[in-house]
Amino acid sequence: MQITETSSEGLRREYAVIVSSSDIESKITTKLGELKDNIRLPGFRPGKVPLALLRQRYGKSILGEVLEETVNSTSQQALTDQAVRPAMQPKIEITKFDEGSDLEYSMVVEIMPEIEPTDFSKIALEKLVVEPSDADLDKAIDQIAGEQKVWEPIKRARKARDGDMAVIDFKGTVDGEAFDGGSAEDYELVLGSNSFIPGFEDQVIGLKPGEETDVKVTFPADYGAENLAGKDAVFAVKVKELREGKAAEVNDEFAVNLGLENLADLREKVAERLRADFDGLSRQIIKRRLLDKLAEAHDFGVPAGLVDQEFDSIWHQFEHELEHSGETIADQEQSEEELRGEYRAIAERRVRLGLLLSEVGTINNIQVTQDEVTRAMMNEARRYPGQERQVVEFFQSNPQAQAQLRAPLFEDKVIDFVLEMAKLDEKKVTAEELIAASQDEEAAAAEAAKPKKKAKAKAAPKKKAAKAKAGDDAAAAKDAGDKEDGAE
Repeated sequence: MQITETSSEGLRREYAVIVSSSDIESKITTKLGELKDNIRLPGFRPGKVPLALLRQRYGKSILGEVLEETVNSTSQQALTDQAVRPAMQPKIEITKFDEGSDLEYSMVVEIMPEIEPTDFSKIALEKLVVEPSDADLDKAIDQIAGEQKVWEPIKRARKARDGDMAVIDFKGTVDGEAFDGGSAEDYELVLGSNSFIPGFEDQVIGLKPGEETDVKVTFPADYGAENLAGKDAVFAVKVKELREGKAAEVNDEFAVNLGLENLADLREKVAERLRADFDGLSRQIIKRRLLDKLAEAHDFGVPAGLVDQEFDSIWHQFEHELEHSGETIADQEQSEEELRGEYRAIAERRVRLGLLLSEVGTINNIQVTQDEVTRAMMNEARRYPGQERQVVEFFQSNPQAQAQLRAPLFEDKVIDFVLEMAKLDEKKVTAEELIAASQDEEAAAAEAAKPKKKAKAKAAPKKKAAKAKAGDDAAAAKDAGDKEDGAE
């Protein structure tokens, strides 16, 4: 095999590869020999079919197999011989081949960049730390008590209010026809819970027990049942009873009913949960800040093909959300060219961070164990009650799905490794300050990532409509967390 580098530009390499005809012929002969031992043809004993006859009958198909196998094996060997790490599958084009002659093909490949991680010990970050206060515990326990409401019938005659439970009968129709799941009796509906179609509960508020009404609503365009999505519906509703929810009294008995020893035990368990919640929120903040620091400290070139893939994913999501919101690119403040430039910069950042974290993990032998993947698999299965077995079987038989579980686990391990080396200055804050810090960072990230919408122009009485000042509302775009933490 002969390998010649014909082009080298940035991370792009192009090679000309020549495989001798003798190598091709040797592989064809080997395959014909394997075929001879297994094939049966009339008039010949097993293993006695002449090679010439086999070549005549099966030569073309065997030649195709040999060419494919030869290109695959020699291209991998060529990359090894040239000591390059491909970022993506190489693009191969056969440039010359006739039966009995040498095989010649070109191979274009983007290689991985040389990455030199910065000295992580020089990274300084502030870590927000929260110890739940008594007020935090009281608020959380009151919320639990509120969720354990006891619903008691309202004896006095009054209209339904937001927060009441209305016991109703209803029957829905679309175009005058009933539909599956559109009717029920003695249904317990908590008004204001938004558990029904938008607008339904609002029209029940104000009714008294015994009253009936026709509730007119429109199913959302993305409603699960396609035959109902976007359709107008009418529900004949009768209110049979109103109930008022009363929060459970917070005491030892309340704690025992929750399976705990006493109120003190409940407070300790709630404190543990809050600490975990606050630690998780603090980690999100410090992770985002760390990724910003890493992005600032590294500016190595990235393979254009990987950036193209990431950009296509981001742009597809952007277009999908525009369509869902009923907007177009023309509604945005930036031009399509400007938007594409912004999103390509985001894609490049995500690819660079991903390659950096991967390199850090490789250098420091950071690995995700199969036990960790299995735990993640079981956690995912628990999200689908009753379908746990099917979910687990899906992951077990789908290596790509397992890789999607493994990626965030690997990233978190690398992030933990870097944080252990960085200088962390702990700052004690309140729960409110922690939440505010998280919201501020998410809002800033979202504002930076999302395109602005144009404000609607107001018509002037005698002149052309003046161009209005662009509004502050952001058009649909990917979640800020995906953009800022997108090294996954």
